[in-house]
Amino acid sequence: MRLTHRLWMICVLAVGLAVLALIFARPVLLAGAVMISVWILTRQYLFVRELSKVVDSLSVSQTPSLTNLRTEDSSIVTFRATLEEPSPLQLHLEAGIPPAASITQLLELAIGPGTTEQTQTASAEWAVAGTHQFREPQLTASDGLFEETVSMGTTPAVTVEPRSPRNMHVGVGGTRVPLVQGEHETGRTGSGLEPAELREYVPGDTAEKIDWKATARLATPHVRTYETETDRPTVLVLDQRSHLAMGPAGETKLDYLREAAMSIAASTRQLGDPLGQLTIGDEGITSRIRPTSGSGTYTTIRRQLLELEPTLSPTNAQTGQTQYGPQAATPKESSDTQRDVHRQHSHSRTNPTNALEKLGTDNSRFTDQLKPFYENQTVYSTRIRNDPFSSAVESILNDRWGNALTVLCTDDSNPTELKTIVRLLRANGNTVLVLLAPTILFESGALVDAESAYDTYLSFETLRRNIDQLDGVSAFEIGPGDRLTSVLTAGGADK
Repeated sequence: MRLTHRLWMICVLAVGLAVLALIFARPVLLAGAVMISVWILTRQYLFVRELSKVVDSLSVSQTPSLTNLRTEDSSIVTFRATLEEPSPLQLHLEAGIPPAASITQLLELAIGPGTTEQTQTASAEWAVAGTHQFREPQLTASDGLFEETVSMGTTPAVTVEPRSPRNMHVGVGGTRVPLVQGEHETGRTGSGLEPAELREYVPGDTAEKIDWKATARLATPHVRTYETETDRPTVLVLDQRSHLAMGPAGETKLDYLREAAMSIAASTRQLGDPLGQLTIGDEGITSRIRPTSGSGTYTTIRRQLLELEPTLSPTNAQTGQTQYGPQAATPKESSDTQRDVHRQHSHSRTNPTNALEKLGTDNSRFTDQLKPFYENQTVYSTRIRNDPFSSAVESILNDRWGNALTVLCTDDSNPTELKTIVRLLRANGNTVLVLLAPTILFESGALVDAESAYDTYLSFETLRRNIDQLDGVSAFEIGPGDRLTSVLTAGGADK
């Protein structure tokens, strides 16, 4: 409770009268000071009582016209306060607009003595994706002498989603395919509802497994087995490194991959399967959620996906600049860098290829056949040790989630690294779904030379097919469908 300037002046008067009464020994002045003090205490009691009545009878609401919208969309926020009966207090209310909202005017209400209702509206623009909670409105009540502020009223939430990329395409070789999951089979038999097979009875089968109808029909004992019922965990592995920022605002590589990941998350929730997530930036893991079921996990993952942004590369973190596009390292340059790292690493340990040469077997067919194997082993080991992305993926291999579906969302900027990571994800026998954003579809001005763009896309398609042919792996392209159509049309016109 705060004292107003007016009350402070009255308190000074009361103290002054008491001092004068002591100095001049005038009881009348002292009586005046006592009366003022009693009057102040009485007003304080009346103020507290009236404020309690106001809090009990006042209804305050903040109502956005839309609770689910896209970034840069606007909604109308209605701020309303209603009293059951008039109050002698002066009431002032301020809405609790989230910091992420930009409003055209302040939402404030003033309810004076004799007034029971006030309403105000304002337009709010939402520029930041995520879930934004309104704060409680602030009520300031005053009777001219005392002043108090309390929080009360509704606190709605608004979910702002990033703008969906236009003309989203998911497919293979320019052909669209459905992305969301359907029902999945376990591949094991046991107790369940779906029949798996009918086979002859063998010693050891229990009597309750015998299918008596089939036994009577076939004249020999038969047993029917059923498909077991189980959950299949789904793990989203999202690449949010700086080069995923390539593309127009709202239509970057990460925007398309995020949209696909959210579709898969929604499908997983509908199936009731456990859902997990791993997001990886330029310096390693940025978030990690183990696969679990429950609405809380799905909500958390969805919120993180909505707020996901590309990270800054370590080389540009200090300047605050993100390098991508034509200035970024090409796959060939990246491969050259990795070979340099491999050569430096080779000085610290024995190179298997050099060991073969020391045996005098260089230039032999035996050396030619074994050399790629040893080189791949060296590069693989060095890559895991030095690359944050590969190391982050490797860290999840210690978790055994059974028959899991791992969804890798990334691009084609480093084919060698991509193949390594896919093999890592297959290490535990999990099924892998790879969603690739072709760089050619996101480069500014990349379609000016139609023939060159088509050749680049063919190289990407070769990479995608090579990955798709791996056991237990499916690979799809994802990007703007209109740009892909332009590339394919240009390629067909040149033939």
